[in-house]
Amino acid sequence: MSEEILVNITSTETRVAQVHNGVLQELHIERTGARGYVGNIYRGTVVRVLPGIQSAFVDIGIERTGFIHASDIIVADSEGSARRKSECPDIRSQLHDGKKLIVQVVKDPLGSKGARMTTQLSVPSRYLVYMPNTRHLGISQRIVDEAERQRLLTVVRGCITEEGMDSLGGFIIRTAAEGAGEREIIADIRYFKRLWAALEARMSVPTSPALIYEDLPLFMRTMRDFVRPGLEKIRIDREDSFQRALQFAEDYVPEAVSCLEFYQGERPIFDLYGVEDEIQKALGRKVVLKSGGSIIIDQTEAMTTIDVNTGAFVGHRNVDETIFKTNLEAATALARQLRLRNLGGIIIVDFIDMKQAEHRRQVHRTLEKAMAHDVAKSAITGVSELGLVEMTRKRTRESLEHILCEDCPVCSARGSIKTAETICYEIFREISRDARSYDNDRLLVLAAQGVIDRMLDEQSANVADLEEYVGKRIEFQVEVMYHQEQFDVILL
Repeated sequence: MSEEILVNITSTETRVAQVHNGVLQELHIERTGARGYVGNIYRGTVVRVLPGIQSAFVDIGIERTGFIHASDIIVADSEGSARRKSECPDIRSQLHDGKKLIVQVVKDPLGSKGARMTTQLSVPSRYLVYMPNTRHLGISQRIVDEAERQRLLTVVRGCITEEGMDSLGGFIIRTAAEGAGEREIIADIRYFKRLWAALEARMSVPTSPALIYEDLPLFMRTMRDFVRPGLEKIRIDREDSFQRALQFAEDYVPEAVSCLEFYQGERPIFDLYGVEDEIQKALGRKVVLKSGGSIIIDQTEAMTTIDVNTGAFVGHRNVDETIFKTNLEAATALARQLRLRNLGGIIIVDFIDMKQAEHRRQVHRTLEKAMAHDVAKSAITGVSELGLVEMTRKRTRESLEHILCEDCPVCSARGSIKTAETICYEIFREISRDARSYDNDRLLVLAAQGVIDRMLDEQSANVADLEEYVGKRIEFQVEVMYHQEQFDVILL
C-alpha cells in the first residue's frame, strides 16, 4: 500500500495531508495565529477549586483558563508508580486557590471548554516517550509481535541503566520503535537527558503563568510521528521549511531523509490526488458511497450521529443482500470520515436494519478492522437493542469543521431557516401588536425580496384584510441586505 504525506506551508497556516493509495485519509491543520496547546508544559496558578466536581481551573496564560480533574493530579508512590485514578484523594487536599502548579495540556480548548490538563508530564521523541514523574516502563499496544515486544523492553531497560536513568523517570516505547536498535534508543535517552535538564532550569523560575515547553511545529511533528515503514514520499512545498525538515531528519529520523522531497510543481501541492476537493466534501453532511448509498454525518456538542442509507443502490439479488453490502461499505467509509474530519467523543451509528445475525457480526468486524488503522484510541460496542452501534473516539483537538467554519449568522447553527410564509405570519402578528400600541396612519415593512414577493402575491388578500382590521395603510420595501428571517415594521 503506497503512502505519501503532502505538506503545504504558507505564512498563515500549515496543512499536512496523509494520502494512502491516492485517497486522502487524514488532514492536520495548524494556523500561525492559533497553534494548538496539546503537549505544551506550563507553570500555572490555581484560580478556583470546585470540590463539587473534584476539579480546578488553572490560569496558564492563554485565553481561557485550563481545567484539571483530581484524577489527573498524579502522585507517585515510594516505588515511583502512579496511583490509580480510583484512589485519588479529595481535590481540596491537593490544591488551593493561588497554588503554583506545573501542568501539561492533554486536550486543546474545545468549543466553550478550556484546555484539559494533567500533572503527569511526558515528552515524546522518535522512539520513546519520557515521563519524569514515574518509573513505569510501557510499550505501544500496536506492536503486536510478542518476541519484538520482549526484545524492545530488554533493549530499553539496558539503555536506561547504561545512561543512569533508572531513578530519573519512566518511558513508553512508541510504535515507531519497532525494529529499532540499541544505538537509536540510546540517542533518544540522551536527548531526553539534555532536554529535561533545560526544562528543570525553566521550572525553577517562579514566574507564573509561564510556558516551559512547547511542542514542535506541525511540519516537524510530521517527521517525528508519521514516518513509518511503507511511507514513500514526504513532499514539502516551501524551501526553507524543507531545509529545516531535512536537518531535523538527519539528526533524529535518518530513515526519513530518502523520503523527503521539495515540491516544485506548477500545480499547488494539494491539487495532487484532489486533496482540496476532498476537504470541501468533508465539510458537508452527506457522503456518497461508490455503490450509490450514502451516510449522513451530523456533529453536535454532545455527540456525532451517522445515518446509513441505501440511496440509489438497489442491488442485484435481494433486499437483505443490498442492505448488507451498503452497511459494509458504510463501515469502511465512516472510519475514514472520522479520521479525516477528526470527529471524537461519543459517536452513534445507525446502520440499516439487518435481519441476519451473521450480517450484523460481519459489519461490526468490518468497522473494528477499519478503525484499527486510526491513531486515535477508540472503543466500539456491539449493536444495541435499537439497532445502533455506539462508539467513542479520543478527541484531543478541534474537528475539521470547527477549525474551518463558524456558526451560520442566518440560522444560528440550526441548519435550517424559517420559510417565507412563516415570516409573513410573524409580520402580520407584529403589525397587529404595533397598531394597538401606537397612533399613526401608515406602516412600512422592510424585509427580504422573497418575503415581500410573497406578501404582494399569495398573501395579498390577507394584507388587505389586515389593513381593514387595523385601519392603517401597509407599505412594503425590499431590503437587499436582509436575510429571509430578518424584517422590521416602521411606524410612519
